[in-house]
Amino acid sequence: MATAYYLELVVKMTDAKNDREHVPMIIYNHPAIPDRTDYILGKSKESPLDAIIAIGKSLVGQGVQHIAIPCITAHFFYEELLKNIEVPIINMLRETADYLKSKSIDKVGIMATDGTISGGFFKDELEKQGIKVVTPSDKSQKKVMSIIYDDIKANKPYNINDFRFVEQELRAAGAQVIILGCTELSLIKRDGQTGPGYLDAMEVLAVKSIELSGASVKEEHKNLIT
Repeated sequence: MATAYYLELVVKMTDAKNDREHVPMIIYNHPAIPDRTDYILGKSKESPLDAIIAIGKSLVGQGVQHIAIPCITAHFFYEELLKNIEVPIINMLRETADYLKSKSIDKVGIMATDGTISGGFFKDELEKQGIKVVTPSDKSQKKVMSIIYDDIKANKPYNINDFRFVEQELRAAGAQVIILGCTELSLIKRDGQTGPGYLDAMEVLAVKSIELSGASVKEEHKNLIT
C-alpha cells in the first residue's frame, strides 16, 4: 500500500496540464524482501540488502536516472546501496531533516518502526540539522508497531485511538511536529486522520522525486506540514 500511495502522491502533486507533463516512473514492487526491522534488531539473519541492490540494478538497467525507496527502515542500508547502485538514490531522511530546518522547527517527534527507532539513523539526520528528537516510550512504541504491522501491513483498519495516545505523549514531550516516519503511517494522513502538526516523510520524497524529474510541484503541495 505504501508503494501504491507513493505513486499516487507523485501524480497528485505534479503540476501537469496533460499526461505528457507527468513524471515517467518504473515501479518495482517486491513485497517478499526480508523484513528490514527484524534484521536490524537481530531477530532474523536474513539480510534484505542483496535483494534491494538487485532491484536497484534492475532499475538502472531499465534506464532510471534517480531511485526513490518508499520505505524509511530500508534507509538503514543507504550507504551500502549507494556503493552498489550506479545512480543517485534520494535520501528521504536527509530531505525531511532539511525541510524541517527550512521551516525553523526545533523539536520533533517520530512515529516509526522499531528498526528505525533502534537504529537511530533518522534521529541522526535530524540532529545534524540541530533538531531535537522525541521518540515514543516502550508502551507507545508497541502501539506504533501494532498499527504498522498488525493493522496496515495486514490490510486491516488501523487503531486510531492508539495513534492518538502516541500523539499525545509526543506532544507532551514538546514535539512541534510529529514525523510520520514509516510509509505505512502515511496512509493515516491520506485518510485525513492526523490533524495539525504532522509531516509525512513520504510526501517529502514525492516532492523531491518530482523536482529531480524536471517537473513542477503544485503550489498547494509546497507546504507539507499540516
